[in-house]
Amino acid sequence: MKFLKPLFVLSVVAVFTSCEEESALVMEPVVYTSAPCNSCPEISISYPRILEDTKLGRTVNDGIEAEIIELLTFADSLEVDNLNEAVNSFSLGYSELKEVYPDETVPWEANINAEVSFENRRVLSIKLDSYLFTGGAHGYSASNFLNFDIEKGEEINTRELFRDLLAFRSYAETKFREQEKIPADAPINSTGFMFERDTFYLPENIGLTPKGILLLYNQYEVASYADGQIQLLIPFKEAKKFVSPGMKL
Repeated sequence: MKFLKPLFVLSVVAVFTSCEEESALVMEPVVYTSAPCNSCPEISISYPRILEDTKLGRTVNDGIEAEIIELLTFADSLEVDNLNEAVNSFSLGYSELKEVYPDETVPWEANINAEVSFENRRVLSIKLDSYLFTGGAHGYSASNFLNFDIEKGEEINTRELFRDLLAFRSYAETKFREQEKIPADAPINSTGFMFERDTFYLPENIGLTPKGILLLYNQYEVASYADGQIQLLIPFKEAKKFVSPGMKL
């Protein structure tokens, strides 16, 4: 089986800083693209990598790469432990399908881009956007947030962002209804949404941006594919009363 030979390009080193307060995490943008090949999928990956060999650096770098590896892993016949093996898995998955359906297989595509969406002295938020096409009527786009405690060098669970998650959820529902024009006394799905059990819940992905806390529902999560992503931004001035004191937003 012929594997994809990716081209690995490291761009110049950059220092990412936050608009909220200065920070000095030194990162390098990493760009990873597949070599030209008529019978291979198109793969394009870019993400920031922390240069310092610290607990935080290892946690962030491993976390981002783990997300990318999970997205690209398709071939069950390969053990995947790193990014190169994940690229090979994606390529092998396409090759195996092409062997079965040589005249019907449209080339696969993977476009993955991760970037810093927020950073201050305590919190780092990474937003990872992906588009995958592996056959069918259309591809699938998604966004995932990874949040990190800079002082502890650990990934933050969504619950750790808030002092009172239930209170924040209730406030978010009020804002969601206002944004989507859903009457306060009507079921949450009354205008066409698809929340399970007709009950509002927070999305799987919650991240930080310079303007506030972003709640992001990916396609199919609470609406149809045609509706795309559903986003709700809650400004920091409104969200601060719900945020854990240690986050220092």
